[in-house]
Amino acid sequence: MAIAKAERLMNLALCLLGTRRPLSKRELRGSIEAYLEAGSDDSFNRMFERDKDDLRELGLVIETVEGLEGDTGYLARRDSNRLPAITLDAEEAAALGVAARVWQQARLAGAANGALQKLRAAGMPEAEDSYEAHHSALEPRIPVHEAAFEPLMLACRDRRPVVFDYRKASAARPEQRQVEPWTLECWRGHWYLAGHDRDRGAERVFRLSRISGRVRSRSGSFTAPVPDVSTVRETVETWAGETATRSALIRLRTGSGYPLRAKALSSRELGDGWDELEIPYGHGLDAWLVEFGPDVVVREPADLRADVVDRLRAVAKG
Repeated sequence: MAIAKAERLMNLALCLLGTRRPLSKRELRGSIEAYLEAGSDDSFNRMFERDKDDLRELGLVIETVEGLEGDTGYLARRDSNRLPAITLDAEEAAALGVAARVWQQARLAGAANGALQKLRAAGMPEAEDSYEAHHSALEPRIPVHEAAFEPLMLACRDRRPVVFDYRKASAARPEQRQVEPWTLECWRGHWYLAGHDRDRGAERVFRLSRISGRVRSRSGSFTAPVPDVSTVRETVETWAGETATRSALIRLRTGSGYPLRAKALSSRELGDGWDELEIPYGHGLDAWLVEFGPDVVVREPADLRADVVDRLRAVAKG
């Protein structure tokens, strides 16, 4: 059935691209064998509408033209469906090659390699020999270990609501969340989902490592508008603790916590194997500090100390 549909879509695309005037549904039905075999007009109409939508999803620009006699015609003008010439230089091609190697996740790796092959077939220059000879010295990678990544990536792409079980860092058990997913962002090596939480009626950010069980898709459309990509990125940045609004004072065991030391505003030795650091304090810092376990002690502010203690107690309870 997949082969038959692909052939039907190809024939429809060729008809729409090969005509100089808009073709009506009746003319298209008479030109494509699969449409001739449709059992009824209703069956043909449903098939044609699905095929037209699928071609548009694939990037084909299909125009709808109203005729003088009230008939609706369709065509795909070649000038509207022709990409401009590829004008990348060798350095830009090398940058795309690096980007294609970033993904370890199988689905994205295949898509990236397929895109590179199409660009090269269209005339994109090969990377310089010097780059190819030394690229193995630095192999960038974005790890994707969470099982929730792929279904959420597809849900973001297709604008489909999802349901999943999520455990907050301060909670002992997960609870169900109904979310309209916007985008996935990676911060500090962790993946986050930003979206509209239907139960709370507000935007929320979810760390993928805290999603348990299977991500289930739901029918229906989004109920809240999707903000601009840059706005969503700023939201994830804030929730992931990258945007600091004040500072915190912590004790850190000597020789440990180098990521914290890199962000420190000031530091001094306390003796007895401990240092005192002043670090930026933003949303999500408590979750980050918990990851350092007994090597970190929060001195102030009191609300951050309380949040860290609550998280540690939740972890202890399992």
